[in-house]
Amino acid sequence: MTETILTNATLVLPNTTLYGTVLIRDGHVADISEGPTRTGEDMEGDLLLPGLIELHTDNLERHIEPRPKVDWPHAAAIIAHDAELSSVGITTVFDALRVGSVKSKKANYGEYARALADEIMALRTSGALRISHMIHLRAEVCSETLIDELAKFGPEDGVGIVSLMDHTPGQRQFRDMTQLKNYVCGKHGFSDAEFLDHIAAQKALSDRFAIAHEQAAVTEARRFGAVLASHDDTTADHVTQSARHGARFAEFPTTVEAAQSCRDNGIAVMMGAPNLIRGGSHSGNVAAEALAKADLLDIVSSDYVPSSLLSAALMLGDIWNDLPRGIATVTAAPARAANLPDRGEIAPGKRADLIRVRRFGQAGTLRATWVEGRRVA
Repeated sequence: MTETILTNATLVLPNTTLYGTVLIRDGHVADISEGPTRTGEDMEGDLLLPGLIELHTDNLERHIEPRPKVDWPHAAAIIAHDAELSSVGITTVFDALRVGSVKSKKANYGEYARALADEIMALRTSGALRISHMIHLRAEVCSETLIDELAKFGPEDGVGIVSLMDHTPGQRQFRDMTQLKNYVCGKHGFSDAEFLDHIAAQKALSDRFAIAHEQAAVTEARRFGAVLASHDDTTADHVTQSARHGARFAEFPTTVEAAQSCRDNGIAVMMGAPNLIRGGSHSGNVAAEALAKADLLDIVSSDYVPSSLLSAALMLGDIWNDLPRGIATVTAAPARAANLPDRGEIAPGKRADLIRVRRFGQAGTLRATWVEGRRVA
């Protein structure tokens, strides 16, 4: 039996804050008491929060391809990604891996998810990783190979989330073609002619495969036992379809209409922390702050900036004048959405995934991270 005492802390509990002490025993919270104790590690009044839970991040891709066409050794990339997340307070991550590829020269992006998932799971099994890594399959319906790639996964892989991605030009995230052109041409260096060829190719793929691929992804998510998520819902009709499929949460709805429809259908709304911190969407879609102020925001994802997750939760606590509610968007709410009842709150019996944070004005700095009671950062 191992015990750790963290005392003189400002504990952020599910509905309140408490100046007190946490007793950790064998990796779980054993007791919470008010006030400091004479023994234990002194938190010096800092915030003690549940470890952050990230449902959708593209951060691993940045480590694997640090420069265009540079394929970094994957084990080193995964370990570096893991260390970065632990250093910003993320203790559970769903690594988002695209399934659904295009073999044609115009689009030119290939299959990788099965092999990379194997590498992540091997490192996890070996004990090389500091935090909890789970698999999130981003099912791209506007592709050629989605069904074949999904078939390579099974219930034994423990896939936690399957999200329905539809990047057909002219709808959802990039319904504004000017925004789409800026993004695609900026990323790939396409000329005007190449951009038009890309649009035509993507629309042709959608016309040919989208309906069958969407249904296949829904069916496979059920086979895996995974939570289903929608992505970039824009209209009430999109949300109605997501609800019909059984989506548990909606990633980055692009309009107030879609977010309100999610609320009406019992689908949790997830928005990006970069959107909140920057004051708006880089794609010209609805601002996360607007949804927060309209009481239409439930979960936050760091998306492509891991350090933004903690900052966004603190910002939401200030916007709502309710710190526990802000913190819940990156702890308890994603835990519920992803069917992880053992974490996301500081409560007896829960995993001792905890972070120590010191506030500096509106911001905060991470001072320590524990995963199952073990200090990892």
